[in-house]
Amino acid sequence: MESEQQKFHDKGRRDFVKQTSMLAGGLLAMPILSKANYFSGSSDVIKVALIGCGGRGTGAATQALSTKENVQLVAMADAFPDRLKESYDNIKEALGDKASRVNVPEKNKFTGFDAYKQAIALADVVILTTPPGFRPIHFEEAIRQNKHVFMEKPVATDPAGIKRVLEAAALAKSKKLNVVVGLQRRYQNSYRELYKRAQDGMIGDILSMQVWWNQGALWVKPRKPEYTEMEYQMRNWYYFNWLCGDHIVEQHIHNIDVGNWFKNATPLTAGGMGGRAVRTGKEYGEIFDHHFVEYRYADGVVMNSQCRHWKDAPSKVDEEIVGTKGRIYCDKAQIVDHKGKVLYQFDKTKENNPYQTEHDELFAAIAKGQYKFADAQRGAEATLSAIIGRLATYSGQIINWDTALNSGLNLQPQKYAFDAPPPIVPDASGNYAYAKPGTTKYFS
Repeated sequence: MESEQQKFHDKGRRDFVKQTSMLAGGLLAMPILSKANYFSGSSDVIKVALIGCGGRGTGAATQALSTKENVQLVAMADAFPDRLKESYDNIKEALGDKASRVNVPEKNKFTGFDAYKQAIALADVVILTTPPGFRPIHFEEAIRQNKHVFMEKPVATDPAGIKRVLEAAALAKSKKLNVVVGLQRRYQNSYRELYKRAQDGMIGDILSMQVWWNQGALWVKPRKPEYTEMEYQMRNWYYFNWLCGDHIVEQHIHNIDVGNWFKNATPLTAGGMGGRAVRTGKEYGEIFDHHFVEYRYADGVVMNSQCRHWKDAPSKVDEEIVGTKGRIYCDKAQIVDHKGKVLYQFDKTKENNPYQTEHDELFAAIAKGQYKFADAQRGAEATLSAIIGRLATYSGQIINWDTALNSGLNLQPQKYAFDAPPPIVPDASGNYAYAKPGTTKYFS
């Protein structure tokens, strides 16, 4: 039976979505786009712009250009010329005999903080793969310019960004613009089959969930004498919350999203602990190296979440969902009863590459003039779930979903420029202040 907390929490989510939909309608009354509106010229070429030319952007663009549709990359944008050139070269090399699909003349290679606006204007579909702190403003602009979107997760790093994404998501729906978010487990055959069987009742009612992203150390970009503080943080973006959101948001979001997906809900609260046990140097900015979060849903179900970056410690990236009749082991793609009897085993010879599938399905829909994908809202919900986990581990407090969403907490700088100060700067010794659980406060 649905609890009063569940009713209240779900009503709050519905009310906010309704409000953003009304706002979107008020911002711009748009007709439904026909197939003829999907392309910017008379040909059937689907023109793509890449915004953010790092490793993930390079991969996403390569996957977009590897679909069966008539797709061309026509514009690229990045803050840094060297990153753009490297990406351009790597995409062409990766495509092999499809390298002619890269059609980006020098005049369509844009750099700087405002480069995204020029690149978006040249495309039918926009790939958004910058550090996630920029995602809300880039997504807003893409929808304002009536473009279909593939954007990587997470879709923001703070609650203020989440609200902007939700408002743009409502506008995208009103314009019938396809939006896919790179939570690729939702496009993976094994996960889709497990989800279908969970919804059909194979494991009964969900009792609890456990999700993990535990791995070793990550990259660090060294500081160079010629860098301003803004450039240093932009190049070393993973270690600054305004850009990355911490690894619980940037990376562990995948596993948290699986829990939300199978539960068909978002958590009511998050509480937990975390810190900097191993990754303590100033080169690691302000983020933690481990988090453990207890997510509690409105019906009382708990999802335990853990993520860490520790060298030479065991790795585990997985999700386990326990129900009244059985349990799901996502990595094994298996469902068992409580005596261990296998109820379902996915045939792993039928597994797909979900990174490719999300592009295959998106571009197939666009080519056919179909409106099929509206991932932005669930991408925002997955991101906010991860954000309240970070706020909980940083503060040591129980963080409520609605309180966080409506807090207005904004981590972004007042100005995006290489000579402008970022939101956090080092002390005289080069160290960055970081959260202290029990001391750091967010909401009264």
